Amino acid sequence: MINLIFEGEGKVRLDKFIDEQMSELSRSQISKFIKDSEITVNNQVITKTGYKLVNGDEVSFTIPAEKPIEAIPQDIPLDIVYEDDDVLVVNKPQGMVVHPAAGHRDGTLVNAILYHSKINDDDLIRPGIVHRIDKDTSGLLMVAKNNLAKQSLMNQLKEKSNLREYVAIVHGNFKERKGIINAPLGRAKNNRKKQAIVDDGRKAVTHFEVIEQFEGYSLVKLKLETGRTHQIRVHMQYIGHPVAGDPLYGPKHTLPGNGQFLHAETLGFEHPRTHEWLEFSVDSPKIFQETVKKLRG
Repeated sequence: MINLIFEGEGKVRLDKFIDEQMSELSRSQISKFIKDSEITVNNQVITKTGYKLVNGDEVSFTIPAEKPIEAIPQDIPLDIVYEDDDVLVVNKPQGMVVHPAAGHRDGTLVNAILYHSKINDDDLIRPGIVHRIDKDTSGLLMVAKNNLAKQSLMNQLKEKSNLREYVAIVHGNFKERKGIINAPLGRAKNNRKKQAIVDDGRKAVTHFEVIEQFEGYSLVKLKLETGRTHQIRVHMQYIGHPVAGDPLYGPKHTLPGNGQFLHAETLGFEHPRTHEWLEFSVDSPKIFQETVKKLRG
């Protein structure tokens, strides 16, 4: 049982108070707990999210145990760029989540991979996954089909010996043609869904090169030296050029689309067994290409 005491002047909404105190809960979870009569205030069940707390009110609840998540094979179309007995390279479409999680228990890239390929991995939620790209970012991912491949690919990520290049449409124009963004990343203090530049964060380095400039926007190539959560999106916002269409880090007035205009275009790595260098590139989605044409026009 969790017990929270509201101490403050005036009144505050019940759902807002719990959200501020319990960073591990999403707002949708809090709303559901309240509506399902899971939360009491001063031992009285409250079912209204907008209930106003006053100084001294005691809020009590128990977080229901979540059902265990396990990825299951699903017959979902998969764009396979390369496959052998050890590795799989796929082109993930925009809008697809990489692996199951509380809000996405199926319909993910992992569900599709398990249907199309045999993956020998004890991880029941993220079998074969060694790196990720965001739901609304499209492009290339390497997948390990066995333990040898997984260890090798993870080591290459750690040693920064692989190649990951992106293309993006970003806001604004640049004075410089190339640059390096070296700014540490960590969870934002005011929003747990966001990352931010923080002094005590993890090292994050992004290289950028301007490919083409338009009125109010630019097409850039981005190379990851590290691979932190939302790294490119936060770094581009940090230098004043947020990714167009980014709902978290970009402005509201932006290009119409289905999320951020960010595409993992090129992927290179050493094959885990043969040690041959493999490198792949895929075109950006149709909406990305059409938007670039419109900007040129």
